[in-house]
Amino acid sequence: MSEAHTPPGMELTLRTLAMPGDANPAGDIFGGWVMSQMDLAAAVRADERAKGRTATVAVHEIVFRKPVKIGDTLCVYTKIEKVGRTSVTLKIEAWARRHYDHTREMVTEAVFVMVALDKDGKPRSVDAE
Repeated sequence: MSEAHTPPGMELTLRTLAMPGDANPAGDIFGGWVMSQMDLAAAVRADERAKGRTATVAVHEIVFRKPVKIGDTLCVYTKIEKVGRTSVTLKIEAWARRHYDHTREMVTEAVFVMVALDKDGKPRSVDAE
């Protein structure tokens, strides 16, 4: 997984291994697990951009294109699409590096909206860069 394989304009934000405990009896990884990895990546990237705590407020049109299998490496890429007054909107793509043949396929994509929060959990402004 070199940087040369990063989708254009995106940043590798999270990489993890799909394990048997995250799968159904057919060996397909649960969509909820994939979505949770995407949510973690969104939080990492949004927290960096907002310079503090963020929380997920919306997920737009998550599309599960192909299954993730046990043993695949899930790579989650992020791109900041928009920074609002209190929010960060990110395009998220999850790619699977297939365990046995090492091919790569985009498996899931979505848009996540994260809101910046202060120490009391109330929305706060995101500074301009």
